[in-house]
Amino acid sequence: MTKQIYAFSEGNMNMRGLLGGKGANLAEMTNLGLPVPHGFTLTTEACHDYQEHQRLSDALLTELDTALDQLSQTTGKTFNSQTNPLLISVRSGAAISMPGMMDTILNIGLNDETVVALAEMTHNPRFAYDSYRRLLAMFGNVVYGLSEDGFDQILTDMKQQKGYESDLDLTTDDLRQIVQAFKAQYGTGNVPAFPQSPKDQLLAAINAVFESWNNHRAQVYRKQNHISEDLGTAVNVQEMVFGNAGEDSGTGVAFTRNPATGEKQLFAEYLLNAQGEDVVAGIRTPQSIDVLKRDMPEMYNQFATIAAKLEAHYRDMQDLEFTIEHGKLYLLQARDGKRTPYAAVKIAVDLVHEGLISEAEALLRINPESVSAMLHPEFDAQDLAKQSVLTTGLPASPGAATGQVYFTAADAKTASEAGKKVILMRQDTSPEDIEGMIASQAIVTSRGGMTSHAAVVARGMGSNGVVGAHEINVDYQSKKAVVHNQEIHEGDWVSVDGTTGDLYLGQLATSDATVKGELSTLLDWAKETATMGVYTNADTPQDFQKALDFDADGIGLTRTEHMFFKPERLLQMRRLILAEDAAGRKAPLIELQRMQQDDFYQLYKLAGDKAVTIRLLDPPLHEFLPHDENEIQAVSQQIGLSPERLRERTNALKELNPMLGHRGDRLAVTFPDIYQMQVRAIMTAVLRLHDEGLEVHPHIMIPLTDSKPEMAWVRQLVEDQLTAMMADQKFKLDYTIGTMMEMPRACVTADQVAEASDFFSFGTNDLTQLTFGYSRDDVGSFMPEYIKQGILPADPFQTVDVEGVGALMKIAIEKGRSTKPKLPIGVCGEVGGDPASITFFNAIGITYVSCSPYRVPVARLASAQATLKATQALKKATV
Repeated sequence: MTKQIYAFSEGNMNMRGLLGGKGANLAEMTNLGLPVPHGFTLTTEACHDYQEHQRLSDALLTELDTALDQLSQTTGKTFNSQTNPLLISVRSGAAISMPGMMDTILNIGLNDETVVALAEMTHNPRFAYDSYRRLLAMFGNVVYGLSEDGFDQILTDMKQQKGYESDLDLTTDDLRQIVQAFKAQYGTGNVPAFPQSPKDQLLAAINAVFESWNNHRAQVYRKQNHISEDLGTAVNVQEMVFGNAGEDSGTGVAFTRNPATGEKQLFAEYLLNAQGEDVVAGIRTPQSIDVLKRDMPEMYNQFATIAAKLEAHYRDMQDLEFTIEHGKLYLLQARDGKRTPYAAVKIAVDLVHEGLISEAEALLRINPESVSAMLHPEFDAQDLAKQSVLTTGLPASPGAATGQVYFTAADAKTASEAGKKVILMRQDTSPEDIEGMIASQAIVTSRGGMTSHAAVVARGMGSNGVVGAHEINVDYQSKKAVVHNQEIHEGDWVSVDGTTGDLYLGQLATSDATVKGELSTLLDWAKETATMGVYTNADTPQDFQKALDFDADGIGLTRTEHMFFKPERLLQMRRLILAEDAAGRKAPLIELQRMQQDDFYQLYKLAGDKAVTIRLLDPPLHEFLPHDENEIQAVSQQIGLSPERLRERTNALKELNPMLGHRGDRLAVTFPDIYQMQVRAIMTAVLRLHDEGLEVHPHIMIPLTDSKPEMAWVRQLVEDQLTAMMADQKFKLDYTIGTMMEMPRACVTADQVAEASDFFSFGTNDLTQLTFGYSRDDVGSFMPEYIKQGILPADPFQTVDVEGVGALMKIAIEKGRSTKPKLPIGVCGEVGGDPASITFFNAIGITYVSCSPYRVPVARLASAQATLKATQALKKATV
């Protein structure tokens, strides 16, 4: 029989898959001799069994009885005791941390009799009834689905009736009345009465926690964070310790480093006379750990010592939950702390410098996608200086965000789906708000501290966040917030600075972020580690300069057609296309060459000794033509052609399926003078730079090749033009002519295509389009449903389809290199900046990837990680 329950003393940190992250770390801390309340863990395998059979197995129930007996012997407490009752917590804990997404119930074991026993035993009836009302509210919500708002309203009504400011003002008699009111929420409709049996409470709580693995918010969180649905959750059953036992008790959450900035300092908040959910939920704004240092220096020193020990032991920043009960410290949790992308990079680099981890470990710890969040714009300093701060809260998650305010998660989600930039503003957030939080540019709360739910989730998602902005009063009914006398209505624009905690009315201007500090160090390590190059797709000097700021290795794709859409150039392009013959094309070609040669000159000059790959004209000609009657009338006047004749020529050039029609190298065959013009423009720029002392080695790419004869024909066209322009030159031009591999036929005949090609570069957009038979411009009508129904694991235009498109790529690489073993092969499609795709590309021998400028740092880190993972896998295979 498989063991399904482990006492904390039986586990360790390496059993995360079985015990979940929380259970494994509770076990590890127990074995380190730290003050952890006694308990045991029901394994993830027990969760899988529950999900399969929808009940707790008889074998598990037998193990549970044994575990409870052992816990009673260890603590000296028993369920339902009238003198020393055993009270426990039941908490979820998956292998990968999912803060607040699954369920927890505290104070299990209290009932109408044991609450009296607890009051007499502690000589503190207020504490006993406060604990009982908490159990009633949590149990009702988690197990029976009773609304939290119903319980909260009872508390609010009592405080308003008595004129109280805080929950702490409630007296014992008040709490007794609240307990009776809470109990009255049970036993109506389909809701059973509150179970007085502690064993029944425990079994219901375990069932509820296992069920919570599949609740909606947990599913949303897993999807957002790419966590497997198959992991399941463990359940941790632990002896209660009470932070709400009086003024010598308290509870808190701590990070061993600042989770927003990464600074090496103990970062913690706590509340006196409170239980853990008061801090995490943000219901009360907690105090800084510095207050604990002042009021209880011995307690602070003990905790600080333990925190440092745990960080060194786990070799990472830790998120700790602690409780103080009558002056005694207990640790309830240790886990790797959620942090902002900024903090993640700083902590990883600092840990290397402190000798705790290697550079390779630091690289592997950073999610490549999170790096992109560090490159988002910041508020422009000059504009910022002109603004008045509306209010200031706690800077929970850095960055600058501007958007329209919404006050509920549902409204935020709806507005985001309508294309709006959203700021979610609330009194506080709960796990139920996860969809609205994901949809928002920034999260703002008026309550809660730096360890509240809103702050932790914002940091984990890399979203901007400000919490504890207590001057904000949100009125959900009228959908507005009031700050001083300023009203903010739903849909109003605000700007949020998560770095300072400041909020502003209106839209602030932003400036580009740069790679600096620890991120620069990390990316330097990545560049030294990676075996693949990282290039950029850039069509303008501005785009290329941004990519160079991010240390791109060069340009992997310049799409020359993008240079033709400015008004003056578009006019010449239309004249070219609408010309009746080669003679008519001559004048516009001269003008276009003049324009393009300067474009190429600027790109080459910026590149210096870095490679620039220029793709010759690719799109269907119809894209440049007028599309409606108004445009026809305007263009008619511009080019001196009658509207009737223009309409006739436009209709003649229309194609039924233009993306599979007259485009790419097919243009070269039918209109060779277009490609000849582009080659002349390239060479004019090359020769000009040669005269200035810069040697350029052109890389010219032919699009849409599907056979060796086609590639050879176009290559000869290009080479003839190069030869003609080099006839009077006294230096030898070093150039390469390659092809864009985007046709399935080219992939399966790549050994032949390679005979006429100096390099391959996969255009994965068209290759995916032609492999699936999907129009990439039209997939939006069905792709979301395909992913939702599990027909496709991901959008193949965003992450490479390994089984289909990937198989064609592997064939092309193997065949191409059978002809030319050292053939350079790149990827310049959309997936060139996708970390999951980069791992695959590294495995199949891609030489470099090319992506948009802002994806260069992401691709650099992903490439390094792919190299490190491949090295690790090779070592394991050879052991």
